[in-house]
Amino acid sequence: MPFDGFPADAFAFYRELETHNEKPWWEANRPRYEAAVKAPFEALAEELEPVANRVKVYRPYRDVRFSHDKTPYKTRQGMFAQRAEGVGWFVNLDAEGVWLGGGFFGDASLTKAYRAAVEAAAPGTALERIVGDLQEAGYELGGEQLKTAPRGVDRDHPRIELLRYKWLTARRHLAPEAAGGPELLDALFDAVEDLHPLVGWGAEHVAPAR
Repeated sequence: MPFDGFPADAFAFYRELETHNEKPWWEANRPRYEAAVKAPFEALAEELEPVANRVKVYRPYRDVRFSHDKTPYKTRQGMFAQRAEGVGWFVNLDAEGVWLGGGFFGDASLTKAYRAAVEAAAPGTALERIVGDLQEAGYELGGEQLKTAPRGVDRDHPRIELLRYKWLTARRHLAPEAAGGPELLDALFDAVEDLHPLVGWGAEHVAPAR
């Protein structure tokens, strides 16, 4: 099926789920999820296949085994278009709208490779320029950060702010009224192009070698 944006009920579904995060409500409203959320995401995944080597639409269920929060369902729907392991573009939808983003995230080995590249002059300076351009274009940086310098890193390193990240993404937000039609596809591919330098940097310097 062609992607025609997300209907208003996709956002209403998650607003209601925040209050009724329980199996009976989910089962009663499953047809809404499948029509308003799952089907559009699957259509969007097909659109992204040409730019990625794998596109994954995440399951709606939370892993509650080791969490104090036992609510069973995620209050957002996500998708990841992977270019290399842990590196690619993502789309997240919740009650407040849609996030379009890209970057890289993963385990400790990815963090180690990321920081080594940032410390090195050429790739570190290149990432600094990429991040600056994205921020000027209105993208918000994301990723888990340390409050201080990583162990073994000089606090006065010229790229200390980047080195505090364990992984790095950039994203922009669209309100529900801006994500409800086929024009969202144009916005997504604009974001794919904008974020291509960051994703490419991650694929070259951070993704595990194969």
